[in-house]
Amino acid sequence: MSRIGRKPIPLPSGVKVQITEDAIEVQGPKGKMHVPVPGRIKFDQKDGHLIASRQNESQRALHGLARALVANAVKGVTEGFKKELDIVGVGYRAEVKGKTVVFALGYSHPVQFPIPEGIQVAIEKQTHVTVTGADKGLVGQVSANMRALRPPDPYKQKGVRIVGQRLKKKAGKAGAAKTAA
Repeated sequence: MSRIGRKPIPLPSGVKVQITEDAIEVQGPKGKMHVPVPGRIKFDQKDGHLIASRQNESQRALHGLARALVANAVKGVTEGFKKELDIVGVGYRAEVKGKTVVFALGYSHPVQFPIPEGIQVAIEKQTHVTVTGADKGLVGQVSANMRALRPPDPYKQKGVRIVGQRLKKKAGKAGAAKTAA
């Protein structure tokens, strides 16, 4: 039996779950999510908990996955998910204009990034971006796409980085001054 798949998912108060054959709809204070469930994985609601079970061993690989996806949906509609990004570099900044984020990242033009539906972006001090939303995958993908606009430079460490991300700093050119003499 899968250790993750066996764990029950606690349902906080205010969360409504609708179970169908191929999907689960989770509705809470932060929004509504639709999670497709692989075939032959069944969810039952008992005593304020959701329990995932599989019909046979061929569904073993998907048992823990299905439980984790539904647990993330329950957490997303109650608490939500958040990723923070830092913008490092002279003149690098961001601002929200309507449904787009405008980045100044050292290019000859400002970079316009459209904000998808279900995602909120807040900017503090023009160099700290906070991406929040109910869908864990979408929050991570949006923050990865923002980081991809100007990934951190390995030499000067300038660019957009996710807070807590470890960067490898490379040494610059060694011995360049000696060869010129």
